[in-house]
Amino acid sequence: MRSARTSVWLCSAVVVLGVLCLGCTAGKYEPTWESLDSRPLPKWYDDAKVGIFIHWGVYAVPSYGSEWFWINWQGSRTEEYVQFMANNYKPGFTYQDFASDFTAELFNATEWAELFARSGARYVVLTSKHHEGYTLWPSKHTFGWNAMDVGPHRDVLGELANAVRATGQLTFGVYYSLFEWFNRLYLNDKLHVFMQREYVDGKVWPELQELVNTYRPEVLWSDGDWEAPDGYWKAKEFFAWLYNESPVRDTIVTNDRWGMGTLCLHGDFHTCSDRYNPGVLQKHKWENAMTIDRKSWGHRVNARLEDFMTTDELIGELVTTVSCGGNILINVGPTKAGTIEAIFAERLVEMGRWLKVNGPAIYKSQPWQYQNDTLTGSVWYTATKGSSNRRSNFRTIFATVLDYPYKTNSVRLGAFSNQVTNIAQITMLGYNTALKWKPTEDGIMVEFPPKNEIDRLELKHAWTLKITLTTQWPLNV
Repeated sequence: MRSARTSVWLCSAVVVLGVLCLGCTAGKYEPTWESLDSRPLPKWYDDAKVGIFIHWGVYAVPSYGSEWFWINWQGSRTEEYVQFMANNYKPGFTYQDFASDFTAELFNATEWAELFARSGARYVVLTSKHHEGYTLWPSKHTFGWNAMDVGPHRDVLGELANAVRATGQLTFGVYYSLFEWFNRLYLNDKLHVFMQREYVDGKVWPELQELVNTYRPEVLWSDGDWEAPDGYWKAKEFFAWLYNESPVRDTIVTNDRWGMGTLCLHGDFHTCSDRYNPGVLQKHKWENAMTIDRKSWGHRVNARLEDFMTTDELIGELVTTVSCGGNILINVGPTKAGTIEAIFAERLVEMGRWLKVNGPAIYKSQPWQYQNDTLTGSVWYTATKGSSNRRSNFRTIFATVLDYPYKTNSVRLGAFSNQVTNIAQITMLGYNTALKWKPTEDGIMVEFPPKNEIDRLELKHAWTLKITLTTQWPLNV
């Protein structure tokens, strides 16, 4: 990870957020951004909303600072990292020496997949290769620096892909770093101001096609794009192959990190920056890739309790992201042994329990006319797709309350000030009895159930009001 227009084909299907299209027949895409950006976003991705990111590699062995350990130690020679090595390893120790200790002896792909399914996630993205260049699959183009040749001596990526798909709930994807900090081919191309492409032609393209053809990921999450232009990476030509000829051409989604000038402009979904959460509706589909450990994507033994997001914070991030039309990709960093520490698992399981009750406000939802309430800032809105029809003429709106109203046990909603007469019913997800509510001068006041009932039902972290309207409210599309 780094520190710190789509035009839509006209189809008979409903278009949401300007990027979704159902029932369209894909044509041939040309290697131009105008053509590539016209590709409709596969529906599964927008419906999924929640994904799990996994940063795992040789950097899990020193497990110190962050996944940028190698470049911080031997590139920028940051004092903290240099001193860590001097205090703990013999002189002459190399980064490659760490690989033999990347043993993954406790790695169980099925256990990982089951945890991710329990979290309520709908897709998983594994770092197939980070900036260190080490691949988690037996790449034919990375001899001696992959998980089969050194370390686990296993096809880690293949095992997880199979386990993830076996859940019947999760879709599998991969992260891939375009550049490698110390790859000689890349450094030589860089020395020639990227006017030659020995690294791209001999490493990146063959490796990406091997990944796609062998493992058929349905997310391709590129990174390491910021040093060279997209022309060097031949990004447009690769996209044309991916969308026209690859075995996942109809279902795969890609992000926006494919060279300088592509970030937040091109790709099936935009990431714009790490931990991107703009808090307002975006014109293009986007994703919030974020970490439970606020300071690192990879595992680190020097993490402190306060560095980890609480469950309330994690669910708050999820709710605000989805309300504004985004997906959330929640990162965990496994240990070198292949285990996911209890604090990560606890956060994910708690999120899964919340989603089991409040999922209708998240999965397959779409942004409403309003995202955030004007009177109560801790309330965020979503709407059910296609929730009105000619026969029932009802629309379902979800208002998720992030802060419990302890003083009044009621919440004020300004979004309904002009639609009081159209409210048919208000309930709380997980509590079946209709709630009491009344109009006010500037909106409505909704009374929560008795606090002891909420506690008995174990409704916590955030509370979702289901508001049924007898009118067709316009949606932002």
